[in-house]
Amino acid sequence: MNAIVNGRLVLPDGVAEGQVLLYSHKIEAIVPPEQVPDDATPVDAKGGYVMPGLIDLHVHGYAGVDATTATAEELVQMSGALLKTGVTGFLATTMTADPATLRAAWENCRVAMSGCPTLLGVNAEGPFVSPAKCGAQDPAYAIPPDPTRMVPYADVIRLATVAPEWPGAAEAVRALTAAGITVAVGHTAADYDTVMACINAGATHATHLFNAMSGLGHRAPGAVGAVLNNPVTCELIADNHHVHPALYTPVWRIKGDRLCLITDCLAAGGLPAGEYTLGGAPVVSDGTLCRRKDGTLAGSAGTLMRNLKHFYETTHLPLWECVNCATRHPAAVLGLAKQKGALTVGCDADMVITNKGFDVTATVLGGETVYPV
Repeated sequence: MNAIVNGRLVLPDGVAEGQVLLYSHKIEAIVPPEQVPDDATPVDAKGGYVMPGLIDLHVHGYAGVDATTATAEELVQMSGALLKTGVTGFLATTMTADPATLRAAWENCRVAMSGCPTLLGVNAEGPFVSPAKCGAQDPAYAIPPDPTRMVPYADVIRLATVAPEWPGAAEAVRALTAAGITVAVGHTAADYDTVMACINAGATHATHLFNAMSGLGHRAPGAVGAVLNNPVTCELIADNHHVHPALYTPVWRIKGDRLCLITDCLAAGGLPAGEYTLGGAPVVSDGTLCRRKDGTLAGSAGTLMRNLKHFYETTHLPLWECVNCATRHPAAVLGLAKQKGALTVGCDADMVITNKGFDVTATVLGGETVYPV
């Protein structure tokens, strides 16, 4: 058994100081120092924060790996690189692309998942997006929702985006949901009522709130209004660029435990500024943001820990509330709230230790220190 000492434990409802976290492959107990077993191996947090491992529901790539075109081996490499940033669970997010490319991506993810505990499945952001709100995705491959393309991969695809304005969108939501795939509304120009039809059909999530969706107007609430006005979970790219930070606090006040911080990170993440790819298309990274050559915002090159720091420093919310948005809430979206996302007895011992500046100093996965090694 191991014992994390000298740390500030970020629990679901507070920060505990002067306590010791005991763990094997699971979290065993949180006790005062005098109750630590004599044979426990100490792990010194050096006064830093001890958090649950972060969970990124929407990450297209990292360290040169693009989830849409990656081999199974490359997905495992991507997982290893993300562990250094404190991410102990993620969805490999695929783009709008041709059918053969997407089938290969989902097959490769299926293979990689068998030996990669951090890879929790696929977020199929495309191809059922609106050509009018493709963002950086290729509108040539945007198609009406066809559940038969995804249902054979229901063991792999955990999230799928559907633009509600497509004919048959509500029926597709029902079919995908029946197969066990969580459906998100997103990449949509639909009006409020059209989005509501998909929410009423079973869509329970929203892809990167505000970005690539019809905006909020006082006479035309749009997709943003539908998401804010209903008990659906939603993603937020809190990098201070995709969404103005002045909106972080009001969004949290409305969504609460249904708010999930994400990165929307591309293969450029963790690498120097330069030219990279997104689903095979060229993008340019400045080391923080990625854009297509026409200037269209194409995603980020940042980490989830950095976005968590932005969110915390901007909102001035209690730290645990901010950490929940990157751990506990996304775990709940995936149906894993009893296993992951919290420093709670019985949960997997997936943890990250940071200094007070939120720099990752150690990552623990299933009770094993995987960074540094």
